[in-house]
Amino acid sequence: MPIQVRNLSVRFPSPSGQVTAVSDISFELQRGEVLGLVGESGSGKSVTSLAIMRLLSPEASVGGEISFAANGPAPVNLLALDAESMRRLRGSRIAMIFQEPMTALNPVMRVGEQIAEAVRAHNEVSKKEAWSRTVEALREVGIGGPDRRARDYPHQLSGGMRQRVMIAMAIVNRPELLIADEPTTALDVTIQAQILELLGELRQRFGLTMLFISHDLAVVSQVADRVAVMYAGSLVELASRGEIFRNPAHPYTRGLLAAAPTLRTARDRPLQTIDGMVPAPNHLPAGCPFEPRCGYRIPGCGEALPPLIEVASGHWARCPVVNQKHA
Repeated sequence: MPIQVRNLSVRFPSPSGQVTAVSDISFELQRGEVLGLVGESGSGKSVTSLAIMRLLSPEASVGGEISFAANGPAPVNLLALDAESMRRLRGSRIAMIFQEPMTALNPVMRVGEQIAEAVRAHNEVSKKEAWSRTVEALREVGIGGPDRRARDYPHQLSGGMRQRVMIAMAIVNRPELLIADEPTTALDVTIQAQILELLGELRQRFGLTMLFISHDLAVVSQVADRVAVMYAGSLVELASRGEIFRNPAHPYTRGLLAAAPTLRTARDRPLQTIDGMVPAPNHLPAGCPFEPRCGYRIPGCGEALPPLIEVASGHWARCPVVNQKHA
């Protein structure tokens, strides 16, 4: 399998001490699979992706293991690689689509030059060959007149086209693992649907393994094979897409699904909400982080972080109430 994350934890220094942004999370991706990573803002989704890419600030303290099936007889631990070895993997075999193209793209460089730079950084090719690959990548992501558009600056492109440029930059070196961090958040629903369709086509064409990060369950339901739900830095549930949407086990997952309107939602009734707020990373409760907001809580919920247990085949949840039923 391309990647295994084991007991990943990320901490940052603060005036009040170490703040835990990601706490002991584990998951894996099979080759060609799409894993959807969902949760509210501040749950640790993007920090997890940046930890995999080794793009966190030097002040961050990262623990655990990220095993990637790189070239060689055995997988390598990304966290143990030196900076140069990681640089060779990043952008070639592991690529990332960042959340906001206008901040990820260099505003004073033509978009084609930025893609060609990624090609030449990982391949010994001429400028002409790098440009040819750039134009082909833009064509593959559905940009019309790619040779002309490659000479445009980011501000000359629409939001949807900028996102396609980001995708072209990510796939131009044919990576094995693609991390998409909220790739449709800033787009209207029509363009969002086009980007999701494009990612699906590229996945089939190139056999991409993908970690798809989003706070939008409706989007995740369209692209993911399995879904991992994060809350306050912890992984609270992991299951197949169908199992998550049909039989959610964790109260937080149930709350998210209940709060999302569907065609069957009664229009004369207010939408359900999850009371309270996500706790600050430096003020997490001693037990389950969702306990203060949970309508199913029992006395044991506030005592210690419950383990992640398998409540059904391939379905894992971190909840004392669920754990008691399946003990």
